[in-house]
Amino acid sequence: MICKYAIVLAALSLTLPSTRPSTQPPAQQPKATFRTTVELVNVVFTATDRNGKAISGLKAADFQIFEDKRPQQIEYFNDWTHGSETPLTIALLVDTSGSMKTKLEYERQTAAEFFKDVLHQGSDLALIIQFDSEVNLVQDFTEDVSRLTAALDTLRSGNSTALYDAVYLAADEKLKAEIGRKVMVIITDGTDTSSKSTEKEAIEAAQRNDVLIYGIGVRGESHNSFDVLRKFAEGTGGSFFSPQARAAEIRRAFQAISQDLRGQYSLAYRSTKQAHDGTYRSLELRCRMPDVRIRARKGYYAQKPD
Repeated sequence: MICKYAIVLAALSLTLPSTRPSTQPPAQQPKATFRTTVELVNVVFTATDRNGKAISGLKAADFQIFEDKRPQQIEYFNDWTHGSETPLTIALLVDTSGSMKTKLEYERQTAAEFFKDVLHQGSDLALIIQFDSEVNLVQDFTEDVSRLTAALDTLRSGNSTALYDAVYLAADEKLKAEIGRKVMVIITDGTDTSSKSTEKEAIEAAQRNDVLIYGIGVRGESHNSFDVLRKFAEGTGGSFFSPQARAAEIRRAFQAISQDLRGQYSLAYRSTKQAHDGTYRSLELRCRMPDVRIRARKGYYAQKPD
């Protein structure tokens, strides 16, 4: 795996740090739901009614969590529906392949509005990665919306689409060491055509590093297949949107993501499976309350000892 990605990873790693700079004293670090231990499993999730409206005020006792169909004991629970001090880290992945050339201006406008709406200075960070035949880090982690906006203005269209490489690198190189909620927003108009990594490797990297994926599949005049993008979103607990290639529709997708991030919860438990074997374990989260719909990741990979 290391040899396979050596050239691409070097471009991202040599010039840029992969960890969030410390801006807070230790006493203000995130709550225990994000402690990095082998046994503790963190699950970020969204609870909505049948119309998709976020539900606030739920408690730990309202939920049951199952790992490989076995019930687990919830130890930590956070309600973020009324705001949170837990850091939010966003990786925006922008498809700049040739087919996106006429859509880039819409993406720039709506993404800049999204950053302005969702980022809180002093706690939240975002970065921008563009992908076509290559994967390039356009802007590293920053809380400065003006820097993010300026970086969006530099985007230019290229050739093919290395979607899987972009997801793999963003999850495994940039988001891996981050704390708090880790979100990847992908905007594209098609499927992968040139990655070295596979679909399986990309989704596993996101699941292994607790990353929620939100997919925006921009529809054009020709037929677009977004099956993989939808699978990435559903498999990590995010959402998928498919707007037409118009600014108003893309804007609504970003606004829906922003609303979703304000209506989340998290819980954590210690797995009854003690083996640190790197295997995939399925997750099912249920709500005891009627007519509550849950969106959470489908599973996770147990950590291996260092």
